Amino acid sequence: MLTNLMYVTIYVSDQDRALRFYTEQLGLETRVDFTGPEVRFLTVAIPGSPVEFVLWPHAAASGQPAEARPGSVPGSVFIESDDLRKDFTVLRDRGVTFDQPEPEDYAFGIRVEAVDPDGNRISLRQRGGPASGS
Repeated sequence: MLTNLMYVTIYVSDQDRALRFYTEQLGLETRVDFTGPEVRFLTVAIPGSPVEFVLWPHAAASGQPAEARPGSVPGSVFIESDDLRKDFTVLRDRGVTFDQPEPEDYAFGIRVEAVDPDGNRISLRQRGGPASGS
């Protein structure tokens, strides 16, 4: 029987650069950093979460097709926050790039999209009921 989501892969062109972004800027923790004879297996995770992101080397890493417009394609990874506006300020001050100047209210809460150094989109969300007036 299936029991748990274990890994989600994020393709990156430079594992060291990605590790710095996901730990120092986004605030995730390193879980596994093992260099074997053929490949480096590197994972990060939200502290306290059982799900790990594999930062997998891929020369042509890119989170979005060239024709995608900001906001038109959901992120490759969704991360939940209990206070997104506060987290947004902290992450912006750490140098995280976002697709808009502030988080926005939408039908299911609050959202904003961050972008890692390879162009992978990280959808940050705070759950909430439908926005008023919807």
